[in-house]
Amino acid sequence: MAGLKQLLLVTLVLCAHQLISGYSFKNCIAEPYSRGTLFNCIRRKETNISAIIEDLPPSVVNLTITINPLRHIPSYSFVHLPNIQHLRIDHNHLRNISQSAFQYLHQLKSLNLSFNYISELSPDAFKDLHNLTFLSLTNNKLKQLPEKIFFSLINLNTLLIRQNLLTNFSGIAKSVSNLTNLKILNLCFNHLTSLRHSNVSLPKSLTKLYVCRNNLSTLGCEPSFLSFIKFLDLSYNSQLLATAFQGVDLRQIIYLHLRSTSVKVVEFLKVSNISASHVDFSGTGLNNESLLVDLCKLLKTRVKWIKNFNLGSNRIRNLTKLSLQNCPKIKGALDLSLNELKRISCLNFLNSHRDIKSFDAEHNHLTYLPTCKTRSVVYFQNLEELSYRYNRILSVNSYAFYHTPNIKQLKLNINTIAFLHRKALKGLKRLETLRLDNNLLTDLFNDTFEDNINLHILNLRNNRISVIFNGTFLKLSNLTTLDLGGNKITHFEHSGLDGLKSLSKFYLDGNNLKQIDPSLFRAFQQTLTALDLQSNQIAFFNEKTTCSPFVNLRKLSDLKLDGQRPHGLTVIPPNFFKGLHSLKSLYLTNNNIVLLPPNAFDDLTGLHFLTLDNCCVGAVNLQPGVFKNLRNVTKLIVENMGIQNFSKEVFGNLTKLHILQLNRNVMQQIQVNALESLPNLHYLDIRGIPLSCTCKNNLLQNWTLNNTNVQVVFLYTLSCEHDKKIKFYNFDTKVCYIDLGEYLFFCTAAVVFLFTVTPLLYVKLYWKMKYSYYVFCAWFREQWRKLREEEENCKYDAFISYNSSDEQWIMDQLVPNLEGNGSSFKLCLHHRDFELGRYIVDNIVSAVYSSRKTICVVSRNFLQSEWCSLEIQLASYRLFDEHRDVLVLVFLEPISERQLSSYHRMRKVMLKKTYLQWPGLDCTDPALAQDLFWNQLRRAMRTGSKLKTEENQQSEGCVTTESEETEHFETSDENYYLLP
Repeated sequence: MAGLKQLLLVTLVLCAHQLISGYSFKNCIAEPYSRGTLFNCIRRKETNISAIIEDLPPSVVNLTITINPLRHIPSYSFVHLPNIQHLRIDHNHLRNISQSAFQYLHQLKSLNLSFNYISELSPDAFKDLHNLTFLSLTNNKLKQLPEKIFFSLINLNTLLIRQNLLTNFSGIAKSVSNLTNLKILNLCFNHLTSLRHSNVSLPKSLTKLYVCRNNLSTLGCEPSFLSFIKFLDLSYNSQLLATAFQGVDLRQIIYLHLRSTSVKVVEFLKVSNISASHVDFSGTGLNNESLLVDLCKLLKTRVKWIKNFNLGSNRIRNLTKLSLQNCPKIKGALDLSLNELKRISCLNFLNSHRDIKSFDAEHNHLTYLPTCKTRSVVYFQNLEELSYRYNRILSVNSYAFYHTPNIKQLKLNINTIAFLHRKALKGLKRLETLRLDNNLLTDLFNDTFEDNINLHILNLRNNRISVIFNGTFLKLSNLTTLDLGGNKITHFEHSGLDGLKSLSKFYLDGNNLKQIDPSLFRAFQQTLTALDLQSNQIAFFNEKTTCSPFVNLRKLSDLKLDGQRPHGLTVIPPNFFKGLHSLKSLYLTNNNIVLLPPNAFDDLTGLHFLTLDNCCVGAVNLQPGVFKNLRNVTKLIVENMGIQNFSKEVFGNLTKLHILQLNRNVMQQIQVNALESLPNLHYLDIRGIPLSCTCKNNLLQNWTLNNTNVQVVFLYTLSCEHDKKIKFYNFDTKVCYIDLGEYLFFCTAAVVFLFTVTPLLYVKLYWKMKYSYYVFCAWFREQWRKLREEEENCKYDAFISYNSSDEQWIMDQLVPNLEGNGSSFKLCLHHRDFELGRYIVDNIVSAVYSSRKTICVVSRNFLQSEWCSLEIQLASYRLFDEHRDVLVLVFLEPISERQLSSYHRMRKVMLKKTYLQWPGLDCTDPALAQDLFWNQLRRAMRTGSKLKTEENQQSEGCVTTESEETEHFETSDENYYLLP
């Protein structure tokens, strides 16, 4: 019955998940390209694991839940994720794990619970994990293990329980005794005092046992208890003595580590049956020559030769020819690292071990390497690897490696080498890898590397080289990797890089280069694939550039230009990347670019990865077409660029884009059509963008919730900019949609109501309505009369309507002729008489109705002004609807009938009334024509504003046609039509 309930619970959870639409997760990120199988849930603030993983799909295979404040894993936490194979829940605050926490995870292969605070485990905590092969409980608070806790883990291969508080080895042995596939058991950093056990044996499959850094003083185990172990680490058990191994079968051991114990190796070898060549003698107190001699004599009685002889961490200060003379032949490696050697005397102390292949003297006190081209020198023809890293070497003399002519790998890095003799590397014709990084070298010469013709990798990083002289690398025709990063290089001499015909990877980051010389790449322009120029002093201050420095690098696939000092690249010239058709990755971060020209990336047709984060200054408006040729880009990082616009015109051509990181920009809106133009987009990061929770983004909200192809990172935690408590995914968008159905219902109801009620009202209230109509007419006539009386006391004689571009004619001509020269008219001018702080529309209405006349000064500019259009409409309203003669048209320039065709209100006025036209300077007598113009305008302003009806005109005997009203004046060939 309980099983049925659990199965029902699984089904309900899976069904609930299937109802969720969209492709975003509250607390996890699906790794790009993983197709929903790999998820990371890192640095979340949730204390409940179900809140972190409840919305994950059943397709999850790899799940990482780290650095979270989780304290408890309840039962059936992963029941909706039955396909998980790899699960990490490390670096959290876990204290308790429920008995059925991992129920139904039948596919799980690896489980990492390290770096938590687990102090106790239920016996059935892992009972359903039949396919588990890896389990880590490292760095917890476990004091003991339940006897049968691992019994169901029949396929377990690796078990790590290091850094806990375990004290009972017998309990551990019982818990793993049935694990027939267990190969690795790590119990280091616990509190074990012995390997005692009671009637139990370790699995025969176990080959590697780590019990380092415990409190072992004895082994205390049965003789055959370790008979299957091949790798045994007992190091850093300071109380362990040689007598502890007496009677214990160690014949199968191929590596025994006894560093920092109290075991005396000579005594140990006498009481133990282990093969002497399988013991690591590092850290066993062999700090003087007599102890070494005794050890060698004993070893020689056991074996004829030894493959690897590790004597590290023994505080050895000096070695002579006698020190290792009695040792078995060393045919593999000799490790003397972490000692106190001050000199190695051309390895003469290895006179009897000339077949050695590798020599390691790292972490010693060597201060110099002497000349080894002498008669007494011993030659090591088979030596291939030589390491002097982490010493205090200040100088390397000539022929320092003459005694090791066949070495292929030489490590001199992380020293203080300030002097490297020109002939220090002489004779090393088979050298393939040379490490000289992290030293104090200042100069390289044309014969420094002349013998190293087979060199493939040369690392000179973090020295103090400032100039590369001619011929320095002339003989290195096989060199494929050259690292000159972290130096002080300001320039290369003309032939400084000649000879590098095979160079593929070139690192120049962290130098002081101020420009990129195209001739720099002349020798290897056909082979170079990676070029690192980041953190130099390259900058451009304008768009002008003669040619691209990369134009001939046809095979370059990786280019780094980020972080130019001190102020970045500043400008990218239009053709800067010309010719880089094979480029796959481009890095331009932290460059303070103020201008990205629209053709900057036109030649990068093969680009797959582009990062521009923190590359620009302030807010950036990316120009349309800037990414138009980047159709092969699959990952674009444009974080913190200050981008203001995300539009289809800018990003629409990125048709193969999979990953887009837009976070920490300043756009308030993201156009959905721009996102829809990216058909292959699967990962979108918009964290830190101040998206407005308004109707501008209602389509974006809908898109993020219903798009099943694009993962929007942490969509459910994105907040609205105006209120952090409101989430973007669920802000109210109802106001953004018009409910047409509701509006149509009310309109239809109103029409039906009117058609129903109107006939009833007509029948019942006909006479009352008619009476009310006449009363209203009487009241309206009274109000009209009062308005006419008020007009007689108008504040202005005329309101001048004009465009500001005609203001000079108004001030120079109109105002002096109407307000001056004895005319005494009072004009209303908007720049002079409008009330400050009042709405413009209110000022216009007041001016029109406070003036007896409105004079419209018409020009082409006037016709294009919205305010002028409003003024003439108000004046024409008074003309037509109030029958008041208040409008005067003055044309400053000839305007054709076609140009007036769209201004029907003005054409209607021109058909009803005549108008004035200002005479130009090209007429026969301009002065006479202008005097006549002003007389007619004054006459028009003095006429009453009340239009006479046809009957009134007939009674006065002055009825005329429109053509008779118009007075026609001729001056030369100009016609002026004036108002009577």
